Amino acid sequence: MCEALLRGGTPEPPDEHVIFERIASGLAEHGFCVLDQALPGDVIEGLAERVRALSAAAFHAAAVGREQDQMQNAFIRRDEIRWIEGEEASEQAWLAWSGRMQTYLNRRLFLGLFSFECHFAHYPPGAFYKRHVDAFRGEANRILTTVLYLNPGWTTDDGGEMLLYPEEGDDEPRRIRPQLGTLAVFLSEAFPHEVLPARCDRFSIAGWFRLNASTAGRVDPPR
Repeated sequence: MCEALLRGGTPEPPDEHVIFERIASGLAEHGFCVLDQALPGDVIEGLAERVRALSAAAFHAAAVGREQDQMQNAFIRRDEIRWIEGEEASEQAWLAWSGRMQTYLNRRLFLGLFSFECHFAHYPPGAFYKRHVDAFRGEANRILTTVLYLNPGWTTDDGGEMLLYPEEGDDEPRRIRPQLGTLAVFLSEAFPHEVLPARCDRFSIAGWFRLNASTAGRVDPPR
């Protein structure tokens, strides 16, 4: 099923206000929200086509850690990434949509989201990312994580699900299938998560909204 064709665009784009409010409500009540087809169909399909059109040389092995502490560790993760800079129309549409969501969530939940960084992620067959958190408590860096999936025709047999673990307790993790158009949004420091091994090429966009952690002597970089 990994080779399924992209679907045609949806007849009517989803109402942004409704989508943003569902995300805000989910974050306020549960700390996370998972939606199908949150973005207009043409934007989703444009991003799916864009990531597949990139050459293998456009990606590089993902690292663990930040800035000078970054290192590659194939025991922890084996995905490849390419940072999104808005070089192409679908990237620009995604960044603009994310900016509007940032404005909405700041007004609705007073989160103080300041900047947004994101990258395409490619998980070749067999690739995974072991359980981890995107931010550590008290560091005031990444506040909100977003994951947009770009895989048409994906089935449970294809693997590559994200497991979103509860912040506390022994409840079973939520299993999120990386189907085209599915969007997951969750509090970065609150939810450990992992990506199970994929059985065929798996594509997504991982993004993070951050606070402004700049000081008088140091400008906080976007990544």
